[in-house]
Amino acid sequence: MSIRPIYLDCHATTAVDERVLAAMLPYFTEKFGNPSSIGHVYGWEAEAAVKQTREILAAAINATPEEIVFTSGATEANNLAIKGVAEAYFKKGQHIITVATEHNAVIDPCNYLKTLGFEITILPAKKDGVIDLNELNKAFRPETILISVMAANNEIGVLQPLAEIGELCHAYNIIFHTDAAQAIGKIPLDVQAMKIDLMSLTAHKVYGPKGIGALYVRRRNPRVQLAPQQHGGGHERGMRSGTLYTPQIVGFGKAVEIALAEQATENQRLTQLRQSLWSQLSQLEGIHLNGHPQQRLAGNLNISVEGVDGAALLLGLQPVMAISSGSACSSASTAPSHVLTALGNSQQLAYASVRFGIGRFNTQEEIDIVAKHAIATIQSLRKTSFMDSRARKYQSDLAPAD
Repeated sequence: MSIRPIYLDCHATTAVDERVLAAMLPYFTEKFGNPSSIGHVYGWEAEAAVKQTREILAAAINATPEEIVFTSGATEANNLAIKGVAEAYFKKGQHIITVATEHNAVIDPCNYLKTLGFEITILPAKKDGVIDLNELNKAFRPETILISVMAANNEIGVLQPLAEIGELCHAYNIIFHTDAAQAIGKIPLDVQAMKIDLMSLTAHKVYGPKGIGALYVRRRNPRVQLAPQQHGGGHERGMRSGTLYTPQIVGFGKAVEIALAEQATENQRLTQLRQSLWSQLSQLEGIHLNGHPQQRLAGNLNISVEGVDGAALLLGLQPVMAISSGSACSSASTAPSHVLTALGNSQQLAYASVRFGIGRFNTQEEIDIVAKHAIATIQSLRKTSFMDSRARKYQSDLAPAD
């Protein structure tokens, strides 16, 4: 029987926590009703479960349950937020601002709107991945209707200054959207204090099921209007039609409930594991940390390695650990990470990068195994690269002169 590699790709997805699965199971079999069927007990059970999750999610971000709109995930939530605002407010203005390090689920909808005549300003990030507030302030125009800045980056784990961005947006009466897919349950989020108008959420980054997410939509001060992107039935206050997936919604609520209860202790544990991994890897020369050293998710470590081929590095690491070099949502692309190049990394260095996503089920023993194998792999690849370069130089020296 083969031994499975150590899983360190928790920014791509996470295993469903057994406590979450246990909460979900009855809603596949015993309590299988449609929450919109309000004429009998099966529908009442499902409706009550959905209501409970709305309350959990709302409490997690200091919203009201009525402001939670369920979606199939954060990608749909981002599309609903960005396209929904663009369509609802296009008479007011057609200018949207975002950041070069955003997830493709934000960049691509913005690029689509560009084909419809919208102007999109994509701000650069600083070397540490944090947005420059002065650059943001200068980008505002009278016709700006939306700013989209993610809470926590999916590749480099950097946390953006949401409260400061929200303050600027509300001073200019501009809608503020944040993709908080990587942040929910991991850092404190408060849509009132941070003046956030739209927030995208998902379950599968926080030990919940895949296929379920939500969009927070502010109802007052100001009330945000959205044009629905999916029609048919008028579910979710007309913003997102479709039968609600009750088992997934229950799992989402339970996952967030657990994450909030364990947030402080888990962040401390993950920070210790991350620091342990970094302290071991950084003993090698030519290892660069990507992103702000402190202002980042507790379980994120993204490094670039000098003197190795990126493909060979990943291949050498894979037998021992399951990791990635960038976003799982764009893994089919052969281009280097747009996030890492936006930080100023060369294409070669961006290719030779590794994202460690440490999670709930990882241990110190696993981190030590990973560090030991990674160091040995890097040293071996550098030695091979050096020998290859020596051989090429030797052959060049032997070649006859023209």
